Amino acid sequence: MTLSNPAFPSSTTFDLISTALQDGNTKADAIKRGNGIFVFTLKNSAGETESWYIDLKSTGEVGKGVPEKSDVTLSLSDEDFAKLVAGKVQAQRLFMGGKLKVKGDVMKATKAEVVLKSARPPAAKL
Repeated sequence: MTLSNPAFPSSTTFDLISTALQDGNTKADAIKRGNGIFVFTLKNSAGETESWYIDLKSTGEVGKGVPEKSDVTLSLSDEDFAKLVAGKVQAQRLFMGGKLKVKGDVMKATKAEVVLKSARPPAAKL
């Protein structure tokens, strides 16, 4: 089942994270480092919003929607999310600029970048 939505181009990231978490060692490490349930609410250029979650508290599951319980919700534009995942901008910069809203445990939010790195393509070696 695909998690991506064509109206949100950066949502393919959640498929990549889900695939990365299929590996037992990667999942165990991510749960140890993340230790929380992260919700990402994205807003596209048409003004529509949609949410995805990453459970790094117990299951290592990635899904659409908002779970019953979560530790932190990060709200930002689809475009800024794509930049964040690509490593072109830091979450702290988006937060300070008012482009990233955080609800819940702000300290857990700082761990979200670690999770998103697993969706980055490997750097080219020259």
